[in-house]
Amino acid sequence: MERHTPTREEALRLLHEYVGAENLRCHAYAVEAVMRHMARKRGEDEDKWGIVGLVHDLDYERHPDQHCGKVREILEERGWPEEYIRAVVSHGYGLCSDVEPKSPMERALYAIDELTGLVSACALVRPSRSVMDLTVGSVKKKWKSSGFAAGVDRSIIERGAQMLGVSIEELIEDTIAGMREVAEDIGLAGPPADAAP
Repeated sequence: MERHTPTREEALRLLHEYVGAENLRCHAYAVEAVMRHMARKRGEDEDKWGIVGLVHDLDYERHPDQHCGKVREILEERGWPEEYIRAVVSHGYGLCSDVEPKSPMERALYAIDELTGLVSACALVRPSRSVMDLTVGSVKKKWKSSGFAAGVDRSIIERGAQMLGVSIEELIEDTIAGMREVAEDIGLAGPPADAAP
């Protein structure tokens, strides 16, 4: 099949076709938003980075045992460029993929995938249940508690930050900033303004 540059609409259709669980869709939206934020900050292609973030877990719900492998088939069948496919596959490096993140886009996705989960968990235990008033300091405090969001692999986030050449604090700050842009869509905007206290 001839390769083409995918659009966000195409990526969104694929996400809805392959991912039914609302929490996984919200994770995809969060990762997309953070990728877009990081691309803007670095003067990179915001659409490309965002689309890669949106489809990075496309195969996880249906093929958890083939995660990062099946997604290559799905995207190749649809004529996606190798650059996009490689980036998606590389986010599972060391876990379910042997493709090492090399480009800034690949390294960003690798670094923030787990971190969006930690930031979400931190937001949900706040009185506001919102990412809008979440601080880097409160995420760092929870980071140190190994029992909190125990499924989040801190070592992957640390390795990702090293790959990008940024501090953990800067990575957390970027992740919070990106997620704030889609707080409504991912259920982390807090209670509606007109809600009773």
